[in-house]
Amino acid sequence: MPEAAVSVMAAFDNQPGLALGNSVGSIICNAALILGLAAVIRPLPLDRKNVPRQAWIQLGCAFLLVASCFPWTSPLAVFEDGGRLPQILGVLFVFLLGMYLWFSVLWARSQRGGTDDVEHEGEGSRENVGWLIVQIILALAVVCVSARVLIPAVESLAEKMGIPQSIVSATLVAFGTSLPELVTASLRGHGDLAVGNVVGANILNVLFVAGAAAAVTPEGLEAEPHFLYFLFPTMLAILAILLTGLAVGKTE
Repeated sequence: MPEAAVSVMAAFDNQPGLALGNSVGSIICNAALILGLAAVIRPLPLDRKNVPRQAWIQLGCAFLLVASCFPWTSPLAVFEDGGRLPQILGVLFVFLLGMYLWFSVLWARSQRGGTDDVEHEGEGSRENVGWLIVQIILALAVVCVSARVLIPAVESLAEKMGIPQSIVSATLVAFGTSLPELVTASLRGHGDLAVGNVVGANILNVLFVAGAAAAVTPEGLEAEPHFLYFLFPTMLAILAILLTGLAVGKTE
């Protein structure tokens, strides 16, 4: 949600570089910095039955993002003019997000043999649902207000430093919006939770964050040249290394 709030509001404010940079930078930050630090501090044992499929989906989403932004009509000018994520493909990303969530639920149920492990705890638990909904609404309001404050700050910082907004969003902003993943990854003894949270967040960074940001603006999201020759290759390389590590890593 922090990434989505920042990117969607940036798209509304006609800051496409900030919107896309936050999405791509968050993927790089999640996979390289956050999961890397968690693994350095403590090895993360994995369940080979669940993680690889999500990791392949993560890599596929990253390739889909790059292919969607690539200027296929003028490929020779890719490093001069950059590319663009069109609005129609942003809508498609959001549709694919719904499919991903639906199939994730089906996969989870099939692993439990088609049964639901959740036990009904009576009226007390139902009463708590209302309070949980209120907490979620309040938290989302805080996220949206924070994003509204963050975007002009990033714009001002980029102008004073003389660097593109997308670079600031792909580094400082991406790290800030990825802090929830850092907290989860720091939980000791929960390798599946840490890895699953990062992999799932990266999938949503493509389908939800970049997709929703592109879907709300008719012009789509502009991918400046440095996306094509630096940020995108870095993202794909890190995700490929992560996939390799998950394939050869220690299992539970």
